[in-house]
Amino acid sequence: MQRAALAAAVVLASGCASLGGGGGSGSGSGEGAGATAAAAAAPAASAASAPGAAFTLVTPQEFEQQSPTLGVVIEIEAPAPLKALLQRHLDLVRLGSISREDVEDSEWARLIDASPNQVRELLQTEGYFSPQVRIERETGRATGQPDRVRLQVEPGQRARIGRVTLEVEGALASGSDSGEAHAAETLKTWRDAWPLDTGREFRNADWADAKAGALARLRAAGYANANWVGTGAAVDPVSNTVRLFLVADSGPLFRYGQLEIEGLVVHEAQTVLNLAGASRGAPVTESLVLDYQERLQKSGLFENVSVTLDPDPARADDARVLVRLREAPLQVYTVGVGVSANTGPRATVEHTWRRVFGWAASSRNKVEWGQKRQFWEGEISTHPGERLYRNLIGATVSNEDFDADTVLSQRLRLGRTQDTQRIERLYYVEAERSVRTTLAGARTTALALSLNYDGVWRDLDSVVLPTQGFTFAGEAGVGRSRGSGARDGNFSRLYARLTGYLPLGRTWYAQARLEAGEVFLDNNAVVPDSRKFRAGGDDSVRGYGYASLGPLVNGVVGGGNVMFTTSFELARPIVPTLPSLWGAVFVDAGNAGDNFKSLKPAVGLGVGVRWRSPVGPLRIDWAYGRETRQGRLHFSVGIAF
Repeated sequence: MQRAALAAAVVLASGCASLGGGGGSGSGSGEGAGATAAAAAAPAASAASAPGAAFTLVTPQEFEQQSPTLGVVIEIEAPAPLKALLQRHLDLVRLGSISREDVEDSEWARLIDASPNQVRELLQTEGYFSPQVRIERETGRATGQPDRVRLQVEPGQRARIGRVTLEVEGALASGSDSGEAHAAETLKTWRDAWPLDTGREFRNADWADAKAGALARLRAAGYANANWVGTGAAVDPVSNTVRLFLVADSGPLFRYGQLEIEGLVVHEAQTVLNLAGASRGAPVTESLVLDYQERLQKSGLFENVSVTLDPDPARADDARVLVRLREAPLQVYTVGVGVSANTGPRATVEHTWRRVFGWAASSRNKVEWGQKRQFWEGEISTHPGERLYRNLIGATVSNEDFDADTVLSQRLRLGRTQDTQRIERLYYVEAERSVRTTLAGARTTALALSLNYDGVWRDLDSVVLPTQGFTFAGEAGVGRSRGSGARDGNFSRLYARLTGYLPLGRTWYAQARLEAGEVFLDNNAVVPDSRKFRAGGDDSVRGYGYASLGPLVNGVVGGGNVMFTTSFELARPIVPTLPSLWGAVFVDAGNAGDNFKSLKPAVGLGVGVRWRSPVGPLRIDWAYGRETRQGRLHFSVGIAF
């Protein structure tokens, strides 16, 4: 409407000037307006005085189309990161997309005058408290050019943190003063974790993140109602430093008391209590709650699990932990098909019974029929008891076709297992029989009875998709064996596998593995083939067939008394827009043999692709075996412990 009125006024003024031959005299702003109108009317007056000239009136809309629209050019001279900040948030910059005629002169002047202060306020969020700001304005109306505003910003030196005062009140302070171990450790860890140390550059975003993180750490340590009493950042412009003041009230320490369970139908409450893994009075930390929830999920007894703390401070010494569950179906049948680079295509049928004949026990039966491997595996295990232990009995029958022989193995196992967040343990007695048949028809039978211990230790940032940390798997066993063509004898077996993960910078990731094992036998004694070692294939030495590396006896690969493999891999995302799709290069080496002195490592080199899916990494690798001078494709899902 303003521009339409302006257009009509200019048209009217032009008409009056041409008819009257000029503008009247006046004073002040009237003189300026009259002079401008007269100047604009001069060509029209000449045209009107010419013979046959006609005066034409135009509508405001036609005037808009015929008149140029003058914009505003905003120029900012500042270091690149600060320039981007000002371009995003400075009010004056918004005029760059608005026609100059759409802004009143008073508003235009106000925005220009306010810009230096707004620049200073924005720079303060980045730690610049003494910037120099200059502003220049060039009016372009007289020349038909856009108005131009130039901001010159010299931020100066960013302020640094001069001193940090980090204090706490409440139960955490009193507990630490009285020597309580949890409080003292929490307070020390809390202060050590404060990220804004003396001498560090100050930014408002870092300050906000640090406060939020510090409060979250207190709450995660069992002080669920922790809050700030006061925080402040005092700037000393003379020394260009910032002093930080923070005082937190921890509130009470919440201790494990009542467990309220919802959703149980057939399973016992005692099983849920056993999975808590905490004694009454223990601090209810975030890790305790999350670990408890994960154990409930991994138990396989429940479909949905939720563990929360009731943050009522009146009940902090006997806190309520609320467990909401939905039980999984009692019986489940699973049918699957798949393919493996090691054993070829396969079909599987699995049955899970989560309460066998009404007992607090679960059973699992799995049948797999594949091109190179056929097996049945069955197990009955009790639900988790005290300290998360379960008793189990299991049996396995398998038949595996290797390149030069076939091994039939039968096992019966009785044991006790414990699964925790970082450690898995299995103690068991096992009876085993194996029959090995070569392509030439030679047949060897072996029997063994052994006492064994298997363990896995983990320290990983993620069990499913690790990028930092390590895992160690170890096995130890002693027993007695007998076999065809050999006398009875004692044996022992040791096996270890160490895998490490390490990020290298922001985009590269390294993975390394060491694996070794040995069977110690009395003279002329034999053990079942599954107790010996072979190498080759996925998670061993890529570039070679599954279990194709081992000692040769009459030209046939068999199990060895010793084994050693190693691997090193570098990986990174292929493109930044697909962070879950990685490319990798790797080298593997290793072999199995009769003794370490005669062991000659086989080497495999290759490249691969990794898709880091929510259920684990999918790996597709191509590797070249230096000994065979052939390439081989490998693919697998998941990680090996």
